[in-house]
Amino acid sequence: MKILFGIQGTGNGHLSRARDVYPELAKYGEVDVLISGIQADVSVSFPVKYKRYGMSFIFGKKGGVDIWDTVKKSDLVHLIKDIRELPVEDYDLVINDFEPVSAWACKRKKLPCISLSHQCAVLNENAPQPEEEDRIGKLVLQRYAPVTAAYGFHFKAFAENIFTPVIRKEIRAITPEDRGHYTVYLPAYDDATIVNHLSKFPGVKWEVFSKHNKEPFVSGNVSVQKIDNTAFVESMATSTGVLCGAGFEGPAEAMYLGKKVLVIPMLAQYEQQCNAAGAVAMGATMIKTLDEKYHGSIRQWLEEGKHLSVNYTDITAEIVEKIMSNHAPSYVSKNTQALGAGV
Repeated sequence: MKILFGIQGTGNGHLSRARDVYPELAKYGEVDVLISGIQADVSVSFPVKYKRYGMSFIFGKKGGVDIWDTVKKSDLVHLIKDIRELPVEDYDLVINDFEPVSAWACKRKKLPCISLSHQCAVLNENAPQPEEEDRIGKLVLQRYAPVTAAYGFHFKAFAENIFTPVIRKEIRAITPEDRGHYTVYLPAYDDATIVNHLSKFPGVKWEVFSKHNKEPFVSGNVSVQKIDNTAFVESMATSTGVLCGAGFEGPAEAMYLGKKVLVIPMLAQYEQQCNAAGAVAMGATMIKTLDEKYHGSIRQWLEEGKHLSVNYTDITAEIVEKIMSNHAPSYVSKNTQALGAGV
């Protein structure tokens, strides 16, 4: 069986999850990987057959998406060309983690496309929603990568075919400690803004991982270094708490490690607003933006925030098996026949 695995390359969560999903897919056949998008800082260990520019939202430095930079770096002509030329008809199964090229290629050719993503779980009617409705944001999420069937990940299994997060094997292998510092990852803010606010809590040691800076520096009680997966995992695993954006994998890993969690959703970003609502439902703390008016909330979290305790079991193999049994009938029937022949 030939499988196409389309992965969103914007941000780090999709690629981090893919490192655990890929080997499970490879048990069922030959897997070709397509990655589209930019702004990821995570490398992968598996081969990538298709690397496409895709359609990415560019992180800003003031708490949200940089709309102007996103527009400047968009290439719709190239995107349409990639969609038309991708040979999705050559595959028996297309698995999609919020990746637009393979999703729209399948839609254009009226072929099945199976979502295995966090975004499809966010869209489920049973998933936590933010207090303020965002119809445009929800519409973008619905239309960005259209699929014919959905299997999703969220902080809890809110409905059928929604599963708990994929926790990386390197996180599962760690024995967490508490060395007294706080780990910070806020890619939508520039270093100067982060340092300015965190320095207002002088008794706290902050370890910041920056998307905007390549040279490490220390400013008072705040150390800033470029993103490095090994260093970030070590920092998070030995921290007292984690201050991060309201992505999905980062907060989920912090919860799994038993840390205090404070999330700041990106401004005007519907998915992160939903994620923040879900994280709060799990016991995390949320503030709307990194602003002086929320310093009291940060201080309260530092003093009174609770360590979360969530046991996310590893069910990746079971999820992939369910997808295969539901959407790869030729593979299933062959194995059923083989079992029957041996009786």
